[in-house]
Amino acid sequence: MVRTAAPLALLMLLGAARPGTGSSASWRPRAQDGVVGADEVKASIDRLGNLEFEIRNTAARTIRRAPSPTAVPALLQAVGAHTDGYVRFRALVLLSGFNDPRTRDVMAAMLAEENDRLRAVAYTWFEHNPDPAIVPRLLQALEREESEFVRPPLTRALAAHGDDPRVRKIMPTLVMRGQAFFRSVVIEALGDYRAAYAREPITQVAQIDGPLQDDASLALGKIGDKASLPILARLQGSAPRESQPAIAAAICLLGVNCASHHPYITRSLEFAIASIGFQELLRGSAAALAALGAARRPDAIAHLIERGAPTRDPARAAVALALGTAALRNTQALLDALDGAPALVRPATELLREAFDMFEEDFEEERFYVTVRRAYWQAPEGSPRRQAAEALIKGLEF
Repeated sequence: MVRTAAPLALLMLLGAARPGTGSSASWRPRAQDGVVGADEVKASIDRLGNLEFEIRNTAARTIRRAPSPTAVPALLQAVGAHTDGYVRFRALVLLSGFNDPRTRDVMAAMLAEENDRLRAVAYTWFEHNPDPAIVPRLLQALEREESEFVRPPLTRALAAHGDDPRVRKIMPTLVMRGQAFFRSVVIEALGDYRAAYAREPITQVAQIDGPLQDDASLALGKIGDKASLPILARLQGSAPRESQPAIAAAICLLGVNCASHHPYITRSLEFAIASIGFQELLRGSAAALAALGAARRPDAIAHLIERGAPTRDPARAAVALALGTAALRNTQALLDALDGAPALVRPATELLREAFDMFEEDFEEERFYVTVRRAYWQAPEGSPRRQAAEALIKGLEF
């Protein structure tokens, strides 16, 4: 069930709000001297739930360009009291991009929401803004959250709080129990947050042929403990062909023999793209390059773009998703790859547009937009970094 009323504490914090009205057919964004006014922000918020994508997207762009003193109060009001649950969700996502100090309390209130989307945004916000005081609520939520949509961001939020002994106690147990989908999320999160305390169960999973072997191998590489090297070396002689790119990437992530492992992964991707019937190898190779790219290896991201640009589906979808994953996990790494490589900017933008269309990662995409906009303003005028950021802003229409 989706609840349209906000928790009482949040309504007391924000005050009353009345949803706006208007005809979507007659609405157009207005910018006077580059300043977006309060009325325009309010009208844009009301259209975040419009059925037409272009109207929704233009509304979000308008709000992003409004001054914080204008946009934030309107977004807070919409999150608290708008009658459209989807508008509340999109307003919460956009609010996260303004870095307002009130956001923390709003996100904490959203943890009690019945609206799945709002809870998912709140969990993801606390992943990227760790707060020891919120850990007990995350642990309580772990006992009741079963939604395939909501549990992954909750899992990642817990992994981000890995300094807490309560988290260190519960997270390794999740590696070995539950559905494969949820276990995959747990393993990936533990790898991303370099959870050495969970290395033992992840090692056990890595030695079992099956759908989680790639995730576990990559996680061991991300954790970075060279004690995993003998296990990974043995897997090179025993694991299925489809898992070999992930194992090679893991060894490279440990800082061992990247000069041969990275080219091997790239060749595997090229072979799988050119050959019919190797979709699993294709996905594994693309994911392996994405993991290397997110670890700040710009050449891995460049190889994904170069090999993916001329492809068509189904190969193109796999490469686009891998590139999109790397870009969301580490946007700076993507910008590093594009910096000084103007020939890559357009194909990268096209692949990312396709990836973002397939993802349901509104919050992560908003973080991506914020990072790219910041990079644009921080880079010197006319610099390759600013040109790449500008091309992404225009090409992805944010």
